[in-house]
Amino acid sequence: MSATVSFKVTSPQGPHTVTLSYARVGRGAPLLLLHGIGHHRQAWDPVVDILATEREVFAVDLPGFGASPALPDGLAHDLPTMNAALGGLCEALELDRPHVAGNSLGGLLALELGRSRLVRSVTALSPAGFWTPAERRYAFTVLSGMRGIAERMPPRLVEKLARSAAGRAVLTSTIYARPGRRAPEAVVAETRALVEATGFARTLRAGGSVRFTEDVPGIPVTVAWGSRDRLLIPRQGVRAKRIIPRARLVRLPGCGHVPMNDDPALVARVILDGSR
Repeated sequence: MSATVSFKVTSPQGPHTVTLSYARVGRGAPLLLLHGIGHHRQAWDPVVDILATEREVFAVDLPGFGASPALPDGLAHDLPTMNAALGGLCEALELDRPHVAGNSLGGLLALELGRSRLVRSVTALSPAGFWTPAERRYAFTVLSGMRGIAERMPPRLVEKLARSAAGRAVLTSTIYARPGRRAPEAVVAETRALVEATGFARTLRAGGSVRFTEDVPGIPVTVAWGSRDRLLIPRQGVRAKRIIPRARLVRLPGCGHVPMNDDPALVARVILDGSR
């Protein structure tokens, strides 16, 4: 079920109304799914049906991505504000400390929710924030380049490329280790989502000084990293383990930066194990 919800988020300038789009499916303990920058909630489609056998899944379009509008003027797309927005979402949906899984930016946000004790477990897939300055500059350059290319590419060319495995590799090999597995219509939709992401520039700017440097005590944390991640290189997972020493560090063999497409069964198992 796809829906939207609106709620108030406070700021120094007063309360602002935030609207988020989400899809809801399954039964069981609630599980919040958070995608990465430039993506949309459909990034989780390969694993949602598996997760929904044991969890009530809420796949969210982050502010300024997918079907969710950007945050209103006066609210920055920074970690404190995004944390408050996601906390407001949980309150509006009456989710009492759900489990949360996130990828890339979503993984960083999931860890922030864990540090704020707003969730009961965290699974972070290639989370942002464990980079060196050089690694961050590389990742931001690649992301900006991907968006620039997508903006200049005619929609008919995207559709043509998406019809073949080789073409899907051209469009998505930066984030997928096995781009041929992604459905053509999904590749077209996520390329369009990257172009139309109204929160992309503001989110990228806000991330310029972000580093995750504090432990997440008191709740189960799983950090998983694809062995073929070309955007946030796997050694960042070792840093995450040093910062969150009680976290379970999992290697995802043969997976890229967005591993849900590369090995859905493995990723779903890691998330379900982490939320047990």
